[in-house]
Amino acid sequence: MYILGIDIGTTNSKAGLFKQDGTMVAIASRPTQTYYLENGVAYYDPEQMWQSMASCIQEVTEKAGKPQIASIGIASMAESGLLIDRASGKPRSMFMPWFDQCSKPQSDFIMSQSDAFENFRRSGLHGSFKLGLAKLLWLREQQPEAFGGSVWLSASGYIAYRLTGQMAFDYSLAARTYAFSMERKAWDEAWLKQFGFDASIMPQVLPSGTVLGGVLPEVSEALGLTTATKVAIAGHDHVAAALAVGSITPGVVYDSMGTAETLVGTLEEKELGRQEFEAGLSFGCHIAKDRYFWMGGNSASGGSVEWLRGLLADEQMSYETLLGLLEQVKPGPTGILYYPYLTGSGAPAPDSKAKAAWIGLTKEHGKADMIKALLEGTAYQLEAIRRVAEGISGRSIERLLVVGGGTRNPQWLQVKANITRCVLDIPPISEATLLGAALAAGIGSGVYGSAEEASQAVAGQESRMVEPQPELIGPYRKLYDEGYMALQQSLRAFYRTL
Repeated sequence: MYILGIDIGTTNSKAGLFKQDGTMVAIASRPTQTYYLENGVAYYDPEQMWQSMASCIQEVTEKAGKPQIASIGIASMAESGLLIDRASGKPRSMFMPWFDQCSKPQSDFIMSQSDAFENFRRSGLHGSFKLGLAKLLWLREQQPEAFGGSVWLSASGYIAYRLTGQMAFDYSLAARTYAFSMERKAWDEAWLKQFGFDASIMPQVLPSGTVLGGVLPEVSEALGLTTATKVAIAGHDHVAAALAVGSITPGVVYDSMGTAETLVGTLEEKELGRQEFEAGLSFGCHIAKDRYFWMGGNSASGGSVEWLRGLLADEQMSYETLLGLLEQVKPGPTGILYYPYLTGSGAPAPDSKAKAAWIGLTKEHGKADMIKALLEGTAYQLEAIRRVAEGISGRSIERLLVVGGGTRNPQWLQVKANITRCVLDIPPISEATLLGAALAAGIGSGVYGSAEEASQAVAGQESRMVEPQPELIGPYRKLYDEGYMALQQSLRAFYRTL
């Protein structure tokens, strides 16, 4: 029995074929190409995105000898989306990436028209330029002709449509639009109407992993599939990865280290209140049935590393050089504070106007110190999220399941363990989002009976552990409490004056 996962990411998009026990059979990857308008607004090309994914699917099926594939699950970056024509399925707008800040004015307008806490209670979200509703308002100002008879789809939803002809959202991605009621698990029609949108702009919304249908005959043969292969939207990439590593019950917390870094945990479904709102976390419907996820992220964690690699060399610094420089730095805190807000800040104090900053640099500091300080800054931000998450979950967080590209940097992991005082558990899963997407579709298609059964089916291999160094916990805690957090509010206040 084979299951296939798709992961549409900010940097790369991938397809992976797995056996039922989670063993990877084949993988293919393509760059997610970003283009820019003359005014600097970023976008993806819809047809290129489809062709890239189609070629990935074709590559993995050919590598595996075109086996019978039971199901395909599609996960993606959360807020990216586009308008397509409801009748023809043709794109009516460019594909808008989550990270472009062109929709900041629209986000500010949304927040000025309503009470932030009441919106949070319904949606589980704090207002942001990233969210689908803000992007729709921006598109309507730029391309009003694109809206008649159009439907808004996520990246996952668009690829699912190209495979099946069915238009849909899953709950976990719907929860990133700012137009979805978590409690009712339905589009918030009155809220959409307040901004001049008919509810028909949103397609059907279904639980994550729900089978949309089989692969269309006109695409199945070319991709090495059959019409019997069932297709499902697995949903939010971080939530799909959480399923793969077993973070589906309260108390098990997952850390995804990619371009953006996200801490994800699980809650039983509950009414959201003032405590959850003030924690600055986002909430949504989990892939696991009848559960919510909580999420706090740093949108420029790995992104900060990439940014600095480009600045510190005429050509982008290689990872080998970067790791070699880190080996030269003495153990313990650098004493430099880096605030990783290149694209604003997330939990526990969401602020799209926040800016990155360095504090404490001297002429004695070199490249290696700056690199390590950057890693420390991302870990301080993670610690801030961890502390508020403990408060809303009512559980101590002393262990993190960690996956993603950042796990290949041992210095980063050790810094993170020292600052958070957590044991880091690195499962032997190289592609957690891909596997989680495949598992979600496997649940929906009956390969597995539940999220627990799917997660258990791929468990069992021994993890790598990184433990805090006791002698460094105190110095890092002092810098976090008396430096990083003490100065943060002053920095935020300053940048609001610019």
